[in-house]
Amino acid sequence: MRQHAFTLNGARLVAEPEGALWWPDQQLLAVADLHLEKASAFAARGVLLPPYDSQATVARLATVVERRQPAHVVALGDSFHDGGGAARLEMPVAERLRSLVGAAARWTWLLGNHDPAAPAGFGGEACEALRVGPLSFRHEPQPGQRGEVAGHLHPKVRIATRARSLSTRCFITDGLQLLLPAFGAFTGGLDVGDAAIRRLFRQPPLALALGPERVHALRLR
Repeated sequence: MRQHAFTLNGARLVAEPEGALWWPDQQLLAVADLHLEKASAFAARGVLLPPYDSQATVARLATVVERRQPAHVVALGDSFHDGGGAARLEMPVAERLRSLVGAAARWTWLLGNHDPAAPAGFGGEACEALRVGPLSFRHEPQPGQRGEVAGHLHPKVRIATRARSLSTRCFITDGLQLLLPAFGAFTGGLDVGDAAIRRLFRQPPLALALGPERVHALRLR
């Protein structure tokens, strides 16, 4: 498995193929937009999706947490798809998530537009934004914020190969700001060429596209 190391506002970071961000110097792991229980929220409105999104998302999160053993985990908002999502989690998935939260010395839930309150019964702390050294963490990105790490926009990039063209989740950064990919199993995405993403960056950014076993760096024009 091949990660990709890069620098953001002087901090050396690592993009993980699963879509998590690793900050070795702080032993900090960040993930964005888990959107747990999205399928059950859609089902309540009559839109049926396979009901395995939370199980898949928490299992992938556990893989990264167990590999890195972080001291601090930061979830960048929209961890649950709605305010009732935590109560709808199946017991084995809830227990696994609770054990992940309990294993970290510190776990921070940043509040998002889908989850304006922290999930009850899982532990951890909740806040709107978090500053750690040269980096600030929040859910919704703001233009011109040096050292900002955010989610919300679910960036995706299209890659053309000889056989076909495919779209995949990605990190995107210009060395000053960083957008994380959505970590959730059933999350959609916004193309990196969209104005909502491009307006954040002062110079042509780098997309770090997620493949099954590695992260691919693509310079955007």
